[in-house]
Amino acid sequence: MANFIHSLQEFVWGRGMLVFFLGAGIWFTIRSGFFQITKIHIWTANTIGALKKGKKTKNAKETASVTQFQSFCTALAATLGTGNITGVATALMFGGPGAIFWMWVSAFFGMMTTYAENFLGIKYRYKDEKGQWKGGAMVYMERGLGCKPLAVAFAVCCLGASFGMGNMVQGNSMAVGLEKAFHVPAFLSGSLCMIVVAVVLTGGMKRIAIFTERLVPVMAAIYLAGAMLVLFFYRDRIAGAFALIFQEAFRSSAAVGGVAGYSMKQAVRMGIARGIFSNEAGLGSSVMAHAQSDVEDPKVQGMWGILEVFIDTVLVCTITALVILVSQVPYWQAGEIDGTTLTGMAFASVIPWGKEFLAGATALFAFATMIGWFYFGAQTADYLAGEKGVKVYRFCYILITLPGCMIAPTMIWELSDALNGMMAVPNLLALFFLGKEVAYVGKK
Repeated sequence: MANFIHSLQEFVWGRGMLVFFLGAGIWFTIRSGFFQITKIHIWTANTIGALKKGKKTKNAKETASVTQFQSFCTALAATLGTGNITGVATALMFGGPGAIFWMWVSAFFGMMTTYAENFLGIKYRYKDEKGQWKGGAMVYMERGLGCKPLAVAFAVCCLGASFGMGNMVQGNSMAVGLEKAFHVPAFLSGSLCMIVVAVVLTGGMKRIAIFTERLVPVMAAIYLAGAMLVLFFYRDRIAGAFALIFQEAFRSSAAVGGVAGYSMKQAVRMGIARGIFSNEAGLGSSVMAHAQSDVEDPKVQGMWGILEVFIDTVLVCTITALVILVSQVPYWQAGEIDGTTLTGMAFASVIPWGKEFLAGATALFAFATMIGWFYFGAQTADYLAGEKGVKVYRFCYILITLPGCMIAPTMIWELSDALNGMMAVPNLLALFFLGKEVAYVGKK
């Protein structure tokens, strides 16, 4: 089974898939006139600026929607997961420092892919007989593209990805961290996680939105505070870390730490794959959360997507990578240590309780992602089988939490990579066909 999963992952994330992802982002970037750069003052004013000014939106309690910030936090909760911690470490271990550069590349172009997804998600959403918004990639595939089979294929793949990236990867990283830091057995941490997940998930979208709105800013602040402490301690090494990232991005490395270097192919593949795993640009997953927003202008929600990718990859992933590089922990010992342990070693090099701190941060990130991804999966279950399908899905999602915490990490990561790629194919196809409908501020 392990060999089959590895082969599947290698096939799905071949050169063609990387070109597919980057091609979509490049196309939308060019069509928008490099919107993420040339209109940075506009999209920041409509997101961060709106929050700073205390800009009001419709009262979500009086409507069937949630606020723009709540939908953003739900989407960000799903993206700000262990990919920002363990995923970055894995990219360094198997792709070298150059992989971080290619994570930035995937994020830069991915910003406009996410913008397009959110724009189409708002444009084609609709309200059901209960007044609830129905939206997501499968909706714009069916209503915009008129291709029901493609929508069904996406929904099925999204269900599978929700169990992999959304649940098992997160639970496993959390369990590994807690076991190494506090000697908590995986069975115990998995059981507790399963119970808490069940409690939150029974409250529906409103409870999920309120939960993520409160958790995401707190957990991000806690993690970044610890990381900044490490970076301050090694501040004289930060410039060297950036130099190493750029040096290793385009060439085969000389021996690192006494072992063979990394090839550019490894750096590109691992950087883009882990970047997409983290920010989810092109997967079509976060559209389900953004489509619930009380926003009326699709362009505004598209801008929240740009901010989502920026925070996830350009900010958090970069800081994690710098923490590992400046602490000079042996990231080149791939196969000998796991990503969670490696990052814990980096924090522990400065903070006496660094491993414990990281274990707690990982648990928060993982739990938030599990909640956010449940909502994505529930939307596709509802699309495929209605309310009964959602009930069955909720039961299975809660149930799989425990075994996910106990399975070998490598197998789970490779399975999740494969499922992500399979989910992205129908979404990227739809984006290419519907891309001309995407509008941008300042462009006709």
